[in-house]
Amino acid sequence: EAELLNALVIVERGWAEPKQMIGSWAGAMGHTQWMPEVWLNSGVDYDRDGRVLPFGRPDDALAGTCRYLIKRGNYQRGLAWGAEVRLPAGFNTRLADRSTWRTPEAWRGLGVQPAAGGALPPLGHRARLWLPMAGGPAFLLGQNFFAIRTYNPSFNYTLAIVHLGDRIRGGNDFTLPFPGGERALTLAEVQEVQQRLTALGFDTGGTDGRVGRDTMRAVQAFQRRLSWWSDQKRKAWAGLPGSSRTMTKVRWSTLTPISGPSLPLSPS
Repeated sequence: EAELLNALVIVERGWAEPKQMIGSWAGAMGHTQWMPEVWLNSGVDYDRDGRVLPFGRPDDALAGTCRYLIKRGNYQRGLAWGAEVRLPAGFNTRLADRSTWRTPEAWRGLGVQPAAGGALPPLGHRARLWLPMAGGPAFLLGQNFFAIRTYNPSFNYTLAIVHLGDRIRGGNDFTLPFPGGERALTLAEVQEVQQRLTALGFDTGGTDGRVGRDTMRAVQAFQRRLSWWSDQKRKAWAGLPGSSRTMTKVRWSTLTPISGPSLPLSPS
């Protein structure tokens, strides 16, 4: 109801015609797919025509996006989003839990090094370690990665955005490519994984088919019990007793934790 009223305010102000007000299923609209509230509170009249235009010329939308990332994401000018890194043998992967912040110097002290060699880019005073999937690249994530993530809570989405930005600026591809030729678990399969993990005593926070923080932590704990590389993405299905089907080449890479408002599981 609140967003409907916000949308009507946008029309009332002359920022858009009623026929232009077409958005996503959730109500996001315009070039950068914002909710109406964001257009009202973070929009920028970049071309100074007296209006903040969600549609038409992209000037206002792009300028507003910059304000949004600074205002709501605390984007820091001059800092990199993060860096691909390599880990030493025997590294304690429990530190890659997405909640452990350390200074870049502390990570280097643990043997974490830039994958391409050289020095780490400026990341700010702290960073987190992220291991998206087994056999793939690892990343140190700085404040600006999480600034971008305020727009969309998917780690995979955010990585795609920042990497695209690097490539547009002439950067290289990842040193270690992501494994290919695999598929993601279906919602029903995720539910079965949750049920079997729960039966083994691991708390998944429910069996709704959505992968939140509790499910990811349960997978990590299960992997550690089997002495597997604990990256939260390895094929855990085969190790679950009583599995009714054989699942080869199944990955967890699209099942990133969902935070904030309830969102449907999507391959993003």
